[in-house]
Amino acid sequence: MTAREQILDLKNRVNQSIIGQDEIVTRILIGLLTDGNVLLEGLPGLAKTRAVKSLARNLDSKLSRIQFTPDLLPSDVTGTEVYQPQADEKFVFQPGPIFANLILADEINRAPAKVQSALLEAMEERQVSVAGKTHKMEPLFMVLATQNPIEQEGTYPLPEAQLDRFVMKIEIDYPDHDAEVQIIRLVREEASSPPESPTPIPQQAVFDARQEINAVQVRDAAEKYIVDLVTATRYPDRFSPDLAKWISVGASPRGSIALDKCARAVAWLDGRDFVTPDDVRFILHDVLRHRLILSYEANVAGMTADKTIDELLKAVAVA
Repeated sequence: MTAREQILDLKNRVNQSIIGQDEIVTRILIGLLTDGNVLLEGLPGLAKTRAVKSLARNLDSKLSRIQFTPDLLPSDVTGTEVYQPQADEKFVFQPGPIFANLILADEINRAPAKVQSALLEAMEERQVSVAGKTHKMEPLFMVLATQNPIEQEGTYPLPEAQLDRFVMKIEIDYPDHDAEVQIIRLVREEASSPPESPTPIPQQAVFDARQEINAVQVRDAAEKYIVDLVTATRYPDRFSPDLAKWISVGASPRGSIALDKCARAVAWLDGRDFVTPDDVRFILHDVLRHRLILSYEANVAGMTADKTIDELLKAVAVA
């Protein structure tokens, strides 16, 4: 099987466990293929954790789950130096749960910022520094963080620097009526006869897919469209007076890079070797919604990040 066939097979397997969330599964795979980290936001019970566990079960990978709580310490995530008198009386590094392939950071915004920031180095540099020593992460490494909406009791807003490290913020909503009926039946079937686990997709398929995605062409028109969209978030007054009122801080160059990577992954999954403006529009909300800081006027007017991006798409034309 080709790398694309294996990745599509992985997608189908995960979809069998996550009913009615095909677009969510697609976006999680895009995060994996772009070597990025993703933030999943939704109310409790919407299968955020289930989606991550299903991905890990069907991919040849080690899953590590970290439950973020208010009393969690940074060392509980990264690991620490442990004194071992039996081993020549020296300190030995005890790796934390961050040392795995897929990291499920469950309810990440229920821990204080100090603990959340412990993930920053691992997410960006793919390494952890403890007691003056650097420890590398696995070649296949991805943080899949889940969070409840910040209006929920006991949650903390994530630092902007950490939010920018997520290639996408994926919002999960309630399933529709027919999907929920299928969910009930699926859980009932799993309780009576647990599903068999097929042979996992090898990690090499992901690495091969990334090489092919790197070769996907981004023509001048699509490239200009990406830059224009991000530029409009920084200088909204040049594009629309309404955007100028609503956007306080725009996306950084990391947003442009993420949009380029994700658009190429969308094209590759669709079987093309070139990016179109539709690929950019398909993934735009997920890439930018957590990178915009809205103004007080936007909050008063009831403008969300997604509504603002809708207006952004109207204001920025394809060259």
